[in-house]
Amino acid sequence: MDLSFLREVAEEAARCAGAFLKRHFSQPHRIEHKGKIDLVTEADPEAERLVAEVLGRRTPEIPVLAEEIFRTEPRGLYWLVDPLDGTTNYAHRFPWFGVSVALMEDERPLVGAVYHPMLEELFSAARGQGATLNGVPIRVSDIAEPQEALLATGFPYNIHEAPDQVLRLFREFLVRVQGIRRAGAASLDLAYVACGRFDGFWEPLLKPWDTAAGVLLVEEAGGQVSDYLGKPYHPFKKHVVASNSKLHDFLVKFTCKEVPA
Repeated sequence: MDLSFLREVAEEAARCAGAFLKRHFSQPHRIEHKGKIDLVTEADPEAERLVAEVLGRRTPEIPVLAEEIFRTEPRGLYWLVDPLDGTTNYAHRFPWFGVSVALMEDERPLVGAVYHPMLEELFSAARGQGATLNGVPIRVSDIAEPQEALLATGFPYNIHEAPDQVLRLFREFLVRVQGIRRAGAASLDLAYVACGRFDGFWEPLLKPWDTAAGVLLVEEAGGQVSDYLGKPYHPFKKHVVASNSKLHDFLVKFTCKEVPA
Protein backbone atom coordinates (compact mmCIF):
# COMPACT_ATOMS: atom_id res chain seq x y z
CA MET A 1 0.00 0.00 0.00
CA ASP A 2 1.50 3.33 -1.09
CA LEU A 3 0.54 5.65 1.74
CA SER A 4 2.39 8.58 0.18
CA PHE A 5 0.21 8.32 -2.92
CA LEU A 6 -2.95 7.91 -0.86
CA ARG A 7 -1.99 10.93 1.22
CA GLU A 8 -1.74 13.00 -1.97
CA VAL A 9 -5.18 11.75 -3.00
CA ALA A 10 -6.67 12.78 0.34
CA GLU A 11 -5.04 16.20 0.04
CA GLU A 12 -6.41 16.71 -3.48
CA ALA A 13 -9.93 15.73 -2.43
CA ALA A 14 -9.87 18.04 0.59
CA ARG A 15 -8.57 20.97 -1.45
CA CYS A 16 -11.17 20.42 -4.17
CA ALA A 17 -14.13 20.56 -1.78
CA GLY A 18 -12.54 23.36 0.21
CA ALA A 19 -12.12 25.55 -2.86
CA PHE A 20 -15.83 25.14 -3.62
CA LEU A 21 -16.81 26.00 -0.05
CA LYS A 22 -14.64 29.10 -0.08
CA ARG A 23 -16.11 30.33 -3.38
CA HIS A 24 -19.65 30.02 -2.04
CA PHE A 25 -18.95 31.13 1.51
CA SER A 26 -20.41 34.65 1.22
CA GLN A 27 -23.53 33.64 -0.70
CA PRO A 28 -26.94 33.17 0.95
CA HIS A 29 -27.35 29.58 2.11
CA ARG A 30 -30.34 27.27 2.12
CA ILE A 31 -30.46 25.83 5.63
CA GLU A 32 -32.26 22.69 6.77
CA HIS A 33 -32.40 21.08 10.21
CA LYS A 34 -31.38 17.50 10.94
CA GLY A 35 -32.02 18.18 14.64
CA LYS A 36 -32.89 21.06 16.90
CA ILE A 37 -29.48 22.75 16.40
CA ASP A 38 -27.94 20.31 13.87
CA LEU A 39 -27.87 22.04 10.48
CA VAL A 40 -27.17 21.12 6.89
CA THR A 41 -26.77 23.54 3.98
CA GLU A 42 -26.95 23.16 0.23
CA ALA A 43 -23.14 23.19 0.24
CA ASP A 44 -22.78 19.96 2.25
CA PRO A 45 -23.91 17.48 -0.46
CA GLU A 46 -22.03 19.32 -3.21
CA ALA A 47 -18.80 19.32 -1.20
CA GLU A 48 -19.38 15.63 -0.50
CA ARG A 49 -19.88 14.96 -4.22
CA LEU A 50 -16.63 16.74 -5.08
CA VAL A 51 -14.65 14.74 -2.54
CA ALA A 52 -16.21 11.47 -3.71
CA GLU A 53 -15.46 12.35 -7.34
CA VAL A 54 -11.74 12.80 -6.66
CA LEU A 55 -11.49 9.69 -4.51
CA GLY A 56 -13.51 7.59 -6.92
CA ARG A 57 -11.40 8.68 -9.89
CA ARG A 58 -8.02 8.13 -8.24
CA THR A 59 -8.81 5.12 -6.03
CA PRO A 60 -11.84 3.41 -7.61
CA GLU A 61 -11.21 0.23 -5.64
CA ILE A 62 -11.70 1.93 -2.25
CA PRO A 63 -15.28 2.72 -1.16
CA VAL A 64 -16.18 6.19 0.09
CA LEU A 65 -18.27 6.74 3.21
CA ALA A 66 -19.33 10.26 4.12
CA GLU A 67 -21.42 11.90 6.82
CA GLU A 68 -24.70 11.97 4.90
CA ILE A 69 -24.44 8.35 3.68
CA PHE A 70 -22.81 6.70 6.71
CA ARG A 71 -24.89 3.91 8.21
CA THR A 72 -22.94 1.17 10.02
CA GLU A 73 -19.36 0.62 11.12
CA PRO A 74 -17.50 -0.67 8.06
CA ARG A 75 -14.57 -3.07 7.76
CA GLY A 76 -11.48 -3.21 5.56
CA LEU A 77 -10.18 -0.22 3.60
CA TYR A 78 -12.47 2.76 3.03
CA TRP A 79 -12.42 6.52 2.83
CA LEU A 80 -14.20 8.34 5.68
CA VAL A 81 -15.18 11.90 4.82
CA ASP A 82 -16.67 14.96 6.48
CA PRO A 83 -17.13 17.31 3.50
CA LEU A 84 -18.05 20.29 5.70
CA ASP A 85 -17.04 20.14 9.35
CA GLY A 86 -18.51 23.25 10.94
CA THR A 87 -21.77 23.53 9.02
CA THR A 88 -23.31 25.84 11.62
CA ASN A 89 -20.35 28.20 11.27
CA TYR A 90 -20.63 28.06 7.49
CA ALA A 91 -24.35 28.80 7.60
CA HIS A 92 -23.67 31.88 9.74
CA ARG A 93 -20.68 32.95 7.60
CA PHE A 94 -18.28 32.41 10.48
CA PRO A 95 -15.00 31.46 8.75
CA TRP A 96 -14.05 28.41 10.82
CA PHE A 97 -14.86 25.21 8.98
CA GLY A 98 -12.96 22.47 7.23
CA VAL A 99 -12.93 19.39 5.05
CA SER A 100 -11.77 16.13 6.61
CA VAL A 101 -10.68 13.10 4.56
CA ALA A 102 -9.29 9.92 6.12
CA LEU A 103 -8.32 6.54 4.76
CA MET A 104 -9.35 3.89 7.25
CA GLU A 105 -8.41 0.27 7.77
CA ASP A 106 -11.18 -1.06 9.97
CA GLU A 107 -11.07 1.31 12.98
CA ARG A 108 -7.57 2.66 12.32
CA PRO A 109 -6.80 5.78 10.25
CA LEU A 110 -3.88 5.31 7.85
CA VAL A 111 -4.01 8.65 6.03
CA GLY A 112 -5.61 11.94 6.97
CA ALA A 113 -6.07 15.38 5.47
CA VAL A 114 -7.82 18.36 7.04
CA TYR A 115 -8.18 21.54 4.98
CA HIS A 116 -9.07 25.00 6.30
CA PRO A 117 -10.23 26.78 3.12
CA MET A 118 -10.42 30.33 4.48
CA LEU A 119 -6.77 30.25 5.60
CA GLU A 120 -5.68 27.87 2.82
CA GLU A 121 -4.04 25.61 5.38
CA LEU A 122 -3.75 21.93 4.52
CA PHE A 123 -2.86 19.57 7.35
CA SER A 124 -2.03 16.00 6.37
CA ALA A 125 -0.45 12.84 7.73
CA ALA A 126 0.23 9.23 6.86
CA ARG A 127 0.88 6.58 9.45
CA GLY A 128 4.62 6.39 10.16
CA GLN A 129 5.39 9.40 7.95
CA GLY A 130 4.71 12.33 10.27
CA ALA A 131 2.32 15.25 9.91
CA THR A 132 2.65 18.46 7.89
CA LEU A 133 1.02 21.85 7.41
CA ASN A 134 1.25 22.97 3.78
CA GLY A 135 4.12 20.51 3.35
CA VAL A 136 6.12 21.66 6.38
CA PRO A 137 6.53 19.17 9.26
CA ILE A 138 4.59 20.02 12.43
CA ARG A 139 4.89 19.00 16.08
CA VAL A 140 2.71 19.35 19.14
CA SER A 141 3.55 21.94 21.77
CA ASP A 142 5.92 21.55 24.72
CA ILE A 143 3.56 23.08 27.29
CA ALA A 144 3.59 20.98 30.46
CA GLU A 145 1.89 23.23 33.02
CA PRO A 146 -1.92 23.48 32.90
CA GLN A 147 -1.90 27.19 33.78
CA GLU A 148 0.08 27.84 30.59
CA ALA A 149 -2.19 25.74 28.38
CA LEU A 150 -4.69 26.81 25.74
CA LEU A 151 -7.35 24.13 25.33
CA ALA A 152 -10.17 23.60 22.86
CA THR A 153 -13.48 21.83 23.20
CA GLY A 154 -16.84 21.42 21.55
CA PHE A 155 -20.44 20.97 22.64
CA PRO A 156 -22.65 18.09 21.44
CA TYR A 157 -25.89 18.65 19.55
CA ASN A 158 -27.90 17.54 22.57
CA ILE A 159 -26.44 20.32 24.74
CA HIS A 160 -29.89 21.88 25.24
CA GLU A 161 -31.27 18.65 26.66
CA ALA A 162 -28.28 17.69 28.83
CA PRO A 163 -26.06 20.70 29.59
CA ASP A 164 -24.95 19.85 33.12
CA GLN A 165 -22.29 17.24 32.36
CA VAL A 166 -20.73 19.31 29.58
CA LEU A 167 -20.68 22.53 31.59
CA ARG A 168 -19.36 20.81 34.71
CA LEU A 169 -16.30 19.56 32.84
CA PHE A 170 -15.87 22.91 31.08
CA ARG A 171 -15.73 24.62 34.48
CA GLU A 172 -13.16 22.14 35.83
CA PHE A 173 -10.75 23.11 33.07
CA LEU A 174 -11.68 26.78 32.88
CA VAL A 175 -10.39 27.54 36.37
CA ARG A 176 -7.14 25.59 35.84
CA VAL A 177 -5.83 26.59 32.42
CA GLN A 178 -4.81 29.76 30.62
CA GLY A 179 -7.76 29.68 28.24
CA ILE A 180 -10.35 27.59 26.42
CA ARG A 181 -11.65 28.05 22.87
CA ARG A 182 -14.85 26.61 21.44
CA ALA A 183 -14.90 27.36 17.71
CA GLY A 184 -17.10 24.56 16.36
CA ALA A 185 -15.10 22.24 14.07
CA ALA A 186 -13.47 19.25 15.75
CA SER A 187 -11.26 18.35 12.80
CA LEU A 188 -9.63 21.79 12.92
CA ASP A 189 -9.33 21.65 16.71
CA LEU A 190 -7.39 18.40 16.38
CA ALA A 191 -5.24 19.85 13.60
CA TYR A 192 -4.44 22.80 15.85
CA VAL A 193 -3.33 20.42 18.61
CA ALA A 194 -1.11 18.70 16.07
CA CYS A 195 0.66 21.92 15.08
CA GLY A 196 0.98 23.26 18.63
CA ARG A 197 -1.56 26.06 18.51
CA PHE A 198 -3.73 24.23 21.03
CA ASP A 199 -2.21 22.18 23.83
CA GLY A 200 -5.20 19.91 24.34
CA PHE A 201 -8.74 19.15 23.22
CA TRP A 202 -11.69 17.22 24.57
CA GLU A 203 -15.22 16.68 23.29
CA PRO A 204 -18.06 14.20 23.88
CA LEU A 205 -20.39 12.49 21.42
CA LEU A 206 -18.41 13.06 18.24
CA LYS A 207 -18.93 11.04 15.06
CA PRO A 208 -16.16 9.05 13.35
CA TRP A 209 -15.92 11.42 10.40
CA ASP A 210 -15.29 14.29 12.84
CA THR A 211 -12.09 12.81 14.26
CA ALA A 212 -10.67 10.19 11.87
CA ALA A 213 -8.18 12.46 10.08
CA GLY A 214 -7.46 14.72 13.04
CA VAL A 215 -6.58 11.86 15.38
CA LEU A 216 -3.88 10.69 12.98
CA LEU A 217 -2.54 14.24 12.69
CA VAL A 218 -2.11 14.47 16.46
CA GLU A 219 -0.48 11.07 16.78
CA GLU A 220 1.91 11.64 13.89
CA ALA A 221 2.85 15.05 15.32
CA GLY A 222 3.93 13.47 18.60
CA GLY A 223 0.72 13.91 20.58
CA GLN A 224 -1.54 11.51 22.40
CA VAL A 225 -5.19 10.60 21.88
CA SER A 226 -7.45 8.57 24.15
CA ASP A 227 -11.04 8.27 25.25
CA TYR A 228 -12.27 10.00 28.41
CA LEU A 229 -10.95 7.12 30.54
CA GLY A 230 -7.47 7.33 29.06
CA LYS A 231 -7.90 4.14 27.05
CA PRO A 232 -6.81 3.84 23.40
CA TYR A 233 -9.03 5.83 21.08
CA HIS A 234 -10.43 5.07 17.66
CA PRO A 235 -12.96 7.18 15.72
CA PHE A 236 -15.90 4.94 16.61
CA LYS A 237 -15.63 5.80 20.29
CA LYS A 238 -17.85 8.61 21.54
CA HIS A 239 -15.51 10.72 23.69
CA VAL A 240 -12.08 11.99 22.68
CA VAL A 241 -9.17 13.58 24.53
CA ALA A 242 -6.18 14.79 22.50
CA SER A 243 -3.09 16.51 23.82
CA ASN A 244 0.59 17.23 23.39
CA SER A 245 1.18 14.15 25.62
CA LYS A 246 2.59 16.21 28.49
CA LEU A 247 -0.89 17.37 29.54
CA HIS A 248 -2.72 14.14 28.89
CA ASP A 249 -2.84 12.82 32.45
CA PHE A 250 -4.11 16.21 33.61
CA LEU A 251 -6.95 16.15 31.08
CA VAL A 252 -7.97 12.55 31.75
CA LYS A 253 -7.99 13.21 35.51
CA PHE A 254 -11.15 15.21 34.96
CA THR A 255 -12.69 13.68 31.83
CA CYS A 256 -12.73 10.21 33.42
CA LYS A 257 -15.20 11.50 36.02
CA GLU A 258 -17.73 12.37 33.31
CA VAL A 259 -18.13 8.98 31.65
CA PRO A 260 -21.62 7.55 32.29
CA ALA A 261 -21.58 4.40 34.41
